Amino acid sequence: MNLVLDIALTHVRSRARQSLVAVAGVMTGVGFSIMMAALMEGSQADFMRQLIDALPHITVSDERRQPPSQPAESLYAAVRIHGLTPESRRRGIKNPMATVAALESWVPGAVAPSVQAKGILRYASRDVAASIVGIDPHREPKVSALVKQMREGTLTSLFRANNAMILGDRLAEKIGAKVGANITVQTSDGARLNAQVVGLFHAGVRSVDEGTAYVLIKTAQILAQQTGLINEIRVRVDDAMASRSVAQRIERESGYKAVSWQEAHEDLLGAFVVRNVVMYTVVGAILLVASFGTYNIISTITHEKTRDIAIMKSLGLPEVTVRRIFVIEALMIGIVGALAGWAMGYGLTAALGSLEFKVSGITDMTRLPLIYSPFHYGIAAAVALGSSLIAGFFPARKAARLYPVDIIRGAT
Repeated sequence: MNLVLDIALTHVRSRARQSLVAVAGVMTGVGFSIMMAALMEGSQADFMRQLIDALPHITVSDERRQPPSQPAESLYAAVRIHGLTPESRRRGIKNPMATVAALESWVPGAVAPSVQAKGILRYASRDVAASIVGIDPHREPKVSALVKQMREGTLTSLFRANNAMILGDRLAEKIGAKVGANITVQTSDGARLNAQVVGLFHAGVRSVDEGTAYVLIKTAQILAQQTGLINEIRVRVDDAMASRSVAQRIERESGYKAVSWQEAHEDLLGAFVVRNVVMYTVVGAILLVASFGTYNIISTITHEKTRDIAIMKSLGLPEVTVRRIFVIEALMIGIVGALAGWAMGYGLTAALGSLEFKVSGITDMTRLPLIYSPFHYGIAAAVALGSSLIAGFFPARKAARLYPVDIIRGAT
């Protein structure tokens, strides 16, 4: 084995320029594939985090996913009733505190009641539509990241003024209001009250920051003109990825519509699947191009060493040993190229991470979100070594099958 390694190392050294070109090809493929994977997966993970943290994992509303079954439908399988106008019923979740207590008994996470209302915020002759969310400041930190998103004031500030309100910072900027401002809130049902801004929050999701305001539950009930109303239950589970299964169980047991964050953003998650296919296709193409360079170099080395092959086979080296020599040469180039590619990939990723800029869109960011994952380095190195092995195997097999006499005589 020492003889095989010595011959392979001698071949690589004797063609240092060609070997360096092959190493550079592998290094470039590995380095850029690591950078691309870190960038694309990092941006996806950051966007997912924004979606998950912006709102509770599960939202239970007072709606029903399916309309109530009619007596005729229960008696006759052939009967289907559509377009039935139901009688006017009191809005909200029935026995909300009992429902919350029942959920708290088994849900692996936290539960909080809430009231959703729509209204118009008026300040300084500016009218802006907003979603007004009534919350319990003591429970809310357990089901959302609002307490970490506060820029001015705190959640407990809602207790310090009559009809206190916390605005999204972009919403406050749109109407020109600051902490301490008195604004008018009016709903489509005719409810009207004066509220005082006691805090600002920044969720990082433009639609939330521009169109959401938080108040106490009792204030939202006044706007909804229904005392005791609870029309939403907010749930945050310990494992965000288990939200869909938990939401399905909540819906089965309570009968109310429970929407997980996966269901709410199903279109985006589907787009991420396509995005991942594109990402791995691009990364694979980069590594494939690098493998062609390795194949070309090994083929050239093999062709130029035909007389050496004849001598080795004349001395009694079997085909498998000759083939192993050139395969080891390819692996040497692959290993050195992969290690250099790791350093290049880390450097490129760090350089991208140091860039600072401003993006104005769905989310706010000042730097590119990147992920430093050992998985990216392992996959890139494995593909590089695999392609180097394949690139070295076929020329080595062809060279090992040559007859020494034909080579010495100059036969082709």
